[in-house]
Amino acid sequence: MQNFEFLLRAAVFKSTSALVAFLLQQAADQIDASYQPKPREQFKARVPVKVDCIFGSFQLSRAYYYHPGKKEGHYPADSALGLENGNTPALARLVCLEGADENSYEKAELHLRETGGIAFSARQIQRLVQHIGPDAQNWQQREALQPLPEAKPAPAFYIEADASGVPMRAEELEGRPGKQPDGSAKTRMAYLGCVFTQQKTNEDGSPLRDHDSTTYVSSFESIDEFGPMLRQEAIRRGLPLAMAAILLIDGAAGLANMGRICFPTAIQIVDFYHALEHAGKVLLVLLGSKEHPEYKKRLGRWARLLLRDGVENLIGQARRECKDQPRKREAMEKELHYFVENVPRMQYGTFRSKGYFIGSGVVEAGCKTVIGARCKQSGMFWGEKGAENILAFRCINASRNLDVFWKERLNAHAAENDPLPLAA
Repeated sequence: MQNFEFLLRAAVFKSTSALVAFLLQQAADQIDASYQPKPREQFKARVPVKVDCIFGSFQLSRAYYYHPGKKEGHYPADSALGLENGNTPALARLVCLEGADENSYEKAELHLRETGGIAFSARQIQRLVQHIGPDAQNWQQREALQPLPEAKPAPAFYIEADASGVPMRAEELEGRPGKQPDGSAKTRMAYLGCVFTQQKTNEDGSPLRDHDSTTYVSSFESIDEFGPMLRQEAIRRGLPLAMAAILLIDGAAGLANMGRICFPTAIQIVDFYHALEHAGKVLLVLLGSKEHPEYKKRLGRWARLLLRDGVENLIGQARRECKDQPRKREAMEKELHYFVENVPRMQYGTFRSKGYFIGSGVVEAGCKTVIGARCKQSGMFWGEKGAENILAFRCINASRNLDVFWKERLNAHAAENDPLPLAA
């Protein structure tokens, strides 16, 4: 029975491939017949090409033009049909999705073969992803002139950002400082940002994230480049329409500065989990060990204190306890610096009373699922561009924007056939 199913599928694919080949050849002939060459473009010949589609392969004949001034050629049918290195748009989309979604190119190859009977090697998948990937990254960074038509006013509009280290090949890390004992680096930081909205709270007053409202952007550029990119995404999603904008970060100085520059009107909130984590570090200075019988009790009390807008009381308590212990005082001030710098961002009681989130769990989860699940598997070492291209596709997919990206890409290809405007 299994062999019969494979034979039946092969027969269906073969007949479908023949039909697709016939229809695309007819379309290519019509495109070539109606094409208006650009100034100085010269028709050279009709050139055959092997085209791969979901149902198999076939040969397509199409016209070739050459521009001697620009020293570049052009195939009008390829642009109009949206061919990607000899692959149909549907196949290119599927291959890029599998290459980015599976945890390795080899797994993507297996999945394509077993579920669709598509023979596309891991190396071919990688090449296609790297061919289209830079355009996917540029698409993430496109300028936003105004909110998208589907953007709606939201009582609370959230922006979150974080960074995650991606293991890199040695040549990508030359001369870069890091946290290794010898001062070298093993990873490059990939920034991930997300935007989502909140319309209401539940019966307990806890905030509820709007279903399917989260979109992501990623970049290996510096925070100075990433901040404006995240702002563009926020504008597209409706930042100008929001009643309140909230920037949730981990308290790092770079992200806080990004907030001041790119989101000057946003309410900045330091993630409560990170605040509690730093409170634990302060207690370690005071008590000496997490095994101290008072450690958990005091950490719980400080958690409740922070939730009552008591960050300044926490600072005061810690300083009073070590005022007569000079050796501890310096270490204490070093740990308290995190709280001193973030007092306005740690008014958790006030934030909760307004129904806002105080945790950056959305972007933290994104770092694990969008970045970690694909780029931080055992034995992986990336080139920067290779990882950046993969993450661009993963962000577009996680943001439910695949249809929009591929539609705009097809339109951009088709626009290559538009004749240049003639000078008056």
